Amino acid sequence: MSVVALVVSALALTGCGQNDAAAPEATPGTAAQPTTPPVAPEAARIGAPGSACDMPVTFALAESWKPKAVTVAPDNPLAELTRRGPLTMVCEIDAKPAGNLGFLRVWTGDGNKLRPSLEAFIGTDAHEPTYTEVRIGDRPALEVVYQEKSQLDDTMDQERVFAVETPQGIVAVSLDSLDSEEHESMLPAYELAKSSLTTTR
Repeated sequence: MSVVALVVSALALTGCGQNDAAAPEATPGTAAQPTTPPVAPEAARIGAPGSACDMPVTFALAESWKPKAVTVAPDNPLAELTRRGPLTMVCEIDAKPAGNLGFLRVWTGDGNKLRPSLEAFIGTDAHEPTYTEVRIGDRPALEVVYQEKSQLDDTMDQERVFAVETPQGIVAVSLDSLDSEEHESMLPAYELAKSSLTTTR
């Protein structure tokens, strides 16, 4: 997804709470999660009506990260690039103004089946996925950390996404970076979004 994600943004898609997550519990039979990276300081919030992206959740943004709503008509040739499994991209938060190459992306979908939704989201090219059950914003949530082969070379890049149940369906937040080095640099902003997320409706 790393390179495709950047292509989606380059083609100029048109459109576009403060509860600590509970300690994660790794799915039986999978490797334990590494130590949680530092959390970036909060500089703004996104998701409420009137913000750049009106969503069923709100969460904090790190300094200089720039959000933009994503709306693509179903008959638009780019529409397929905004869908992964049962989830559709609704918001893209650009890390470039903060000095990184990548995005946080927010996806929404109907239903409340977290594991099947994330399995379909990451697809069959995901290597060594590790699922961890957590609670985010006082709601059941699931995070998956995995590797995916880079489309630039044969290296394996780090990827991750979490999904949470809301009254309006599933909301997922993915960290889409250029490579593993950028991924590590962007983790504090991702952790800020995860630790500060609350549902709004």
